[in-house]
Amino acid sequence: MLPIARKAKIKELIIEKKNVTVAELTAMFNVTEESIRRDLKQLEDEGILIRIYGGAYISDGVQNDVNVNLREHIHVEGKKRIASKCVEFIKNGDSIFLDASTTSLYIANMIGNKRITVVTNSMKIVNTLVDSPSVHLVIIGGVVSNSSMSALGRNAEQNMNSYYFDLAFISCRTISMQHGITDSNEQQAEVRRLAVERANTVYLVADHTKFDRTSFASICGFEHIHSIIVDKPLSQEWHEFLEAHNVALTECDE
Repeated sequence: MLPIARKAKIKELIIEKKNVTVAELTAMFNVTEESIRRDLKQLEDEGILIRIYGGAYISDGVQNDVNVNLREHIHVEGKKRIASKCVEFIKNGDSIFLDASTTSLYIANMIGNKRITVVTNSMKIVNTLVDSPSVHLVIIGGVVSNSSMSALGRNAEQNMNSYYFDLAFISCRTISMQHGITDSNEQQAEVRRLAVERANTVYLVADHTKFDRTSFASICGFEHIHSIIVDKPLSQEWHEFLEAHNVALTECDE
């Protein structure tokens, strides 16, 4: 396939799938990784996509569910700042829920020495905490989603109903004043909704790019969120909106 035709096919593919990896494109077109990276660079220059380590993604679309291995390379420093702030709220003896977000994974990497119970549906978090002797680790079972490396579906939802949490740390795909907290995957949204429902205190962790947008499936409204932790300062409008809805705001600026 000629480079122009290949680039057109990649553009078509990423508009449909919302994210691609260099490895899958290399195998699909039987060309070198260097050729694929060159194609992605040209498409980024045209404003079609955003390149990250290992692939590329676009942020448009209400059903935009980016692969977890790619998400780990998006807004890394901001997510680490959010995670570090979250750890300050976790006390020995707490029972917490960590969702299948990359921010929760960063939290997991920082709490291995705490004497706590951690409930999660994330395989990556399980792998991170399984050898921590002070952490009582509870795995939510269900059908494993390869794109998010998490347990989802009816069994996961039934499993969630067995537990209550002192704290729940949940992420989302998008946040809107009009539509609340939403997600691109309805099964992931349901697990997060159940965590919100069963936690004494709910922390919504979200980088600044998720605000003023809406995704496919509703998680909950602002009345269920106690605190939002974000990596950069929000607008004055958001400050006033959250204050009116009794939601605490923590901005983890650099």
